[in-house]
Amino acid sequence: MRITRATYVFLISLICLTLAATVLAQAGLMSTSFVKTLGKTLCLCIAALAMDLIWGYAGILSLGHMAFFALGGYMIGMWLMYARTAEIVVASLANSPLPATAAELQQGIASQIFGVVGASDLPAIWGFAHSLPLQLLLVVAVPGLLALVFGWLAFRARVTGVYLSILTQAMTLALALYLFQNDSGLRGNNGLSGLQNLPGLEAVGQDRLSLWFLWASALGLGLCYLGLAWIVSGKFGSVIRAIRDDEARVRFLGYSVESYKLVLFALTAVIAALAGALYYPQAGIINPAELAPMASIYLAVWVAIGGRGRLYGAVIGAALVSLLSSWFTGGRVPSLPLGFGTLNWVDWWQVLLGLAFVGVTLFAPKGIGGLFDRLAGLGRPDRKGAPLGPDAGALQEREAVE
Repeated sequence: MRITRATYVFLISLICLTLAATVLAQAGLMSTSFVKTLGKTLCLCIAALAMDLIWGYAGILSLGHMAFFALGGYMIGMWLMYARTAEIVVASLANSPLPATAAELQQGIASQIFGVVGASDLPAIWGFAHSLPLQLLLVVAVPGLLALVFGWLAFRARVTGVYLSILTQAMTLALALYLFQNDSGLRGNNGLSGLQNLPGLEAVGQDRLSLWFLWASALGLGLCYLGLAWIVSGKFGSVIRAIRDDEARVRFLGYSVESYKLVLFALTAVIAALAGALYYPQAGIINPAELAPMASIYLAVWVAIGGRGRLYGAVIGAALVSLLSSWFTGGRVPSLPLGFGTLNWVDWWQVLLGLAFVGVTLFAPKGIGGLFDRLAGLGRPDRKGAPLGPDAGALQEREAVE
């Protein structure tokens, strides 16, 4: 793998950001809540990389990848909530005259977790919640299998374009509506809470845990960026870009377009799920609202603003919009009096985001990453109208740019 200048710059910037945040936090100049915000932002950047790979490089606009992100959070959240509840139940039964049996412990744990929805039995889907390795395996397996089944059905039928986007959004909505039910086995609208309390680490403060998760999120983002940079720089990357540009011609050349799409869809679903598994222990809670179709639309907006088809563009878009969203909606920006009324940024932030998306689409279709390319002189080479291929009918420079 040849590491490009952009990859070097990205990795060095990520290391510097992580070290600076660590030093400032240790010195008491950065709050624990903001460290968590940075860690969560890095996780969202990983999800944006997955979205950029499937949309920016392959041309498949999926409006359901945040569902895989949330499923990863649910899978790790089940272990976190079960293990933490088990510690509480064991401690409460320690003073009993007789030692509690395994069945009594199981019943106590189930009552603690599901009493809020009027149930006292542990659902079958929690059968592996006691085991961290098995639950980590489910973080990958559940979203991956869902993506494989959905992708096989959709790509086998050669559903493309806006129709595929609608199907992915319908899948997300159906999953969210199912999880809202109390009998879904995941506590319905209450979701899973207390995920920031790591079992066995009660003596470790949130200030230190937030730094650990920041380091883990930074490591995950760096490894994901390197892995995807390797993928898009090889033959696989060339094929998926060709599918984006002219699917019929790629199929005519003998490539199994559906297989490439299916592998890519499942791979990006797993990446999004791993990002969710890192995100929600920092957020502390997850509920079915996290699967709402609007979340996946936001993900697409981040990638578009940052510049799709550029890995660093996806990271820039996700980081910028996520941090600005936290700033505007966190009440840190004072309201703006306009004489005829008051502009409350908490209420108008989404309008501002929508206007930014429209503006980027109209005036900077390559996003912020495209502007960086122009400043760095990374545009297309000036071939003075020379052919870009061996044939007389090869594309000319102006045609290629368009």
